Amino acid sequence: MELGLIGLGKMGGNMRERIRRAGHTVVGFDHNAEIADVHSLGELVESLSGPRVVWVMVPAGDATQATIDELATLLSPGDVVVDGGNSRWTDDEAHAAQLAERGIGFVDCGVSGGVWGLENGYALMYGGSADDVAKVQPIFDALKPEGEFGAVHAGKVGAGHFAKMVHNGIEYAMMQAFAEGWELLEAVDSVTDVREVFRSWQEGTVIRSWLLDLAVRALDDDEHLASLRGFAQDSGEGRWTVEAAIDHAVPLPAITASLFSRFASRQDDSPQMKMIAALRNQFGGHAVESTQK
Repeated sequence: MELGLIGLGKMGGNMRERIRRAGHTVVGFDHNAEIADVHSLGELVESLSGPRVVWVMVPAGDATQATIDELATLLSPGDVVVDGGNSRWTDDEAHAAQLAERGIGFVDCGVSGGVWGLENGYALMYGGSADDVAKVQPIFDALKPEGEFGAVHAGKVGAGHFAKMVHNGIEYAMMQAFAEGWELLEAVDSVTDVREVFRSWQEGTVIRSWLLDLAVRALDDDEHLASLRGFAQDSGEGRWTVEAAIDHAVPLPAITASLFSRFASRQDDSPQMKMIAALRNQFGGHAVESTQK
């Protein structure tokens, strides 16, 4: 099968290689000419036989919209566009409607696997009509992990990215739990080897997981994480998960708290803690620390 792939960064580049290893032809475009197979979207489309499948792996928002706009003028009825980036599910619905006006199909696909996907495969969650999904199925089969699981036709357009969004929200909460447990273990004198405690959990415990394995790898690299600053960015999907929960009146206390913890990590001197310190001093005479040295 032939595939056009737009965006050859850390994810896209590895996906191109994995698809090629499965015996498919991939024509890749990227603004970095050194890694691109072709040098324009027009050249990419012209190099593919119809019906074409073009997979978009560019940042969500304006970059994806600009790519969809251009593809709408280049592709033909019966072709299919796959958005494999981290687009918001509501954007998927708009993109599908835009392309449908020209007879072009649309599939949204949440992709999880990161830098390990090339060797381990990518977990795939996709949404769209059965006919459009069928046109992409050989590529899904090439990208997914070996075995029965790892890919799902989650439902209508938007379902793939919605499922991936919820996946990332759960990931936020799981990482936060590991981080809190690690900090507490580090804080007590009686536990003398926190890294080995984490390692011991890798077998036989109910919390064994790939995230735990990665935590042990990180502690092997830097036992007390002393070289890292306590700062964590968020991709936006955690926010969307919380917003969707509000829209549907679904309580997500753990995921919401984990998102807010990331916001707190960006404050070198928390304004909220200033107020808490002031109040503790006012009602209990508790000591406060001055910024004046």
